[in-house]
Parts: sequence; C-alpha cells; structure tokens
Amino acid sequence: MADKRKQVAGDSKRSKRVTLDARLTAASNRPSGFDYMRLVLATLVVCSHTIDVCYGTEFTYSVWRGPARPFFAIILPMFFALSGFLVAGSFERCKTIVSFGGLRVLRLMPALAVDTVLGALLLGPIFTALPLADYFSQPGFLKYFLNITGIIHYFLPGVFANNPWPNYLNQQLWTLPFEMICYAGLVALSFLGIAQRPSLFLISAVVANVLIFVANKIVFKTPHSFMFLGSLLVQCFLFGIAAHLFRRKIIWSKALFFVSAAATFACLAIPGFDYLAPLPATYVTVYLGLLQPKRNRLIMSGDYSYGIFLYGFPVQQAVVAALGHGGQYWYTNMLVSLPVTFALAVLSWWCVEKPALRLKPLLLKFEGAAIRRAQTVPGMRFFIPALSVRDAGASKATS
Repeated sequence: MADKRKQVAGDSKRSKRVTLDARLTAASNRPSGFDYMRLVLATLVVCSHTIDVCYGTEFTYSVWRGPARPFFAIILPMFFALSGFLVAGSFERCKTIVSFGGLRVLRLMPALAVDTVLGALLLGPIFTALPLADYFSQPGFLKYFLNITGIIHYFLPGVFANNPWPNYLNQQLWTLPFEMICYAGLVALSFLGIAQRPSLFLISAVVANVLIFVANKIVFKTPHSFMFLGSLLVQCFLFGIAAHLFRRKIIWSKALFFVSAAATFACLAIPGFDYLAPLPATYVTVYLGLLQPKRNRLIMSGDYSYGIFLYGFPVQQAVVAALGHGGQYWYTNMLVSLPVTFALAVLSWWCVEKPALRLKPLLLKFEGAAIRRAQTVPGMRFFIPALSVRDAGASKATS
C-alpha cells in the first residue's frame, strides 16, 4: 500500500513538471522571449564589435584571451541555438523541401542584396582612399557583389584602409556561410530521412559533437584559438533542432538552466573545451526564449535583428573613419553607431524584409504545383521529400 502511494506521488510530481512543449503551447507557439533574445543578441554583437573597430587586433586578442572571454563567446552560440530551435518549427510546418528552402531564401537574400549594393555603391565611394575611377575599375569591386549569393567578400578597394581594424567593411558576415551550411545540412538530412526521425537525429548530433571534440582536442591537438570555429556554431544549431524535436520530453527547469549556464561558461573559459559548450548553451538559450515577458511596442512592430546584424559593423567602421580619433573610443562609437544601425534595420525590415516575406503565397502555390508534378513523374518525389516529423513524444503516445 505504501509503495502504491509512493508511485502515485511520483506520477503526480512528474505530471507537474513543465516541459518545453508546455511552455510553447501556453504561448501559442510564439513565446516573446525569443523575440527579445533576437534583438538583444543582435545588439550585443554590435557592442562586442566596438572593441574591434576602435582598438584594433592586438587589443581585441587580449580581451578575448582574458577572463571576459565567455561573456563575448556565448553570444553567437546562443544565436545559432535559437535559430535551430525556431527553424525546426518551420521545418515541421512546411510540407516539402520547396517551401522550407524557399522561405530561407526569402528571409536572407533580399536584405543581403540591398546591404551589398549599398556597401558597394554608397559606403565604398564615400570612404575609399582611391580615386573613384580606380575604385570602380578594381576587380574587388565586382567581386563584392558575390555577397548576394552567399559567397562572402569582406573588402572593397581602399575602403577603411586606415581604420584600427583596417579594410574590413562587413566582418560580421563571416557567420553567414555557416548559417547557410546549417540550412543546407538540414535539407540533406531530410533527404536521408534522418531529420524526420528525432532519435536518429539526436544520436547523429551527439556523435558529431563528440567526434569534433576528440579530433580537435586529442587527435590533431588543435591549438586553442582566442575565438572559435564555425563548426561549433553549426553544432549549436543542430542541438537547437534536437531541443525542438524532443520538446515534449525536455523539462523547462530553472535549476537546470543555472547548471547549464555554469557548464557553458566553464567550457568557454577553459582552453580547448569550446566544443563541449553547444549542448548546455542550447538549453540556456531555449530556457530564456521560452520566458514570456510582455511584448512592448518595439518588439511587436517588427523583427529588426537581421538588419542590425547586417548594418552594425559597416556603420561602426564608418563612424571611426568619419570621426577619426573621436570615433575610436568605445562609448562614442557605440552611442553613435547603435541609433544609426537601428534606423537602418527598421528601414530594412519595412522596405525589404517584410515585403519579401509577402511572397510566401506565391512560394506555396509553386510548391503545390511541384507536389502535383511529383505525383505523376516517377522518382520526382525524392527531390521534394515531405517533411513530416515523427515527434518523439507523439509517436510514443500513439503506440
């Protein structure tokens, strides 16, 4: 009898545990925490770059090698973990690879194209040290437009040549190819059927994480870098997807959040242990994202994070070049750069990004035509696979 009471008490306790899915459901799948996180993380990226543009390479290296490193190093992993968690939701809602890939293109490419054109045709001619005829005739000018395709070029001829962080117009774009690798990898995993099987996906992500850590730490003994490699960001993206796939199983816990935060900062502080940070960093990100603070007018008006990401570094470099030594103090640069960057991000959202997303009905119409075509052409279904995910919790509940 006593054992039965203990079992009932245990079952009752487990039933009261809040899962990630319960938090999502309570917020109608739109928790405001993720909205705030996108804006805050994008702003922190700009703030962290103030050190680069104002004080140059050696000072930046010394800061990243010091005790403040985990506070800077956590920003991008959280960004990619957040992206993975939210993209996984889009992945489940999309019928086929057509709409999933199309939505990623609509979200990234139009704003990137405008940013590229403005950099080459406006910012470049203003801040180049070369005569305009030489500027436009240099091969680097035309190559810069390859940014529109995701092939990143950081330099324009003679632009910002005398800045403390010389020549770089848009260093922040180094993460964009890795974001595209994340999307392409998810597409590839969907063709293999792994992305539709949560358990297999999680096993693959964990094994990849362990192999990368062992390869860098033990086999190749890769020297500790003051920053980190893009493969760590991809790993955070994968764990973000896994967290969404297992949202009915994972507990939303304050205690687990603090343990994960401590583990993340320890991994980022100890040389060579960066690659053990993605899993705890993902939990920290998802926990914060599933908070539900009241949305203010700024958050409700639009998603300005991508515009902040695109325009922050070029604006900061321009402030340094325009103000000279006066713009090389971090506080001056930040006070001038942030309002200008945010204004450009607002314009980007309302004039470029949001209108591009209005093309979604056309994309879905094209997808419908592709689905109908796939039903009549042998083998074509392989090229537009369905993206229905067998959810870890749902599958067990129905068995």
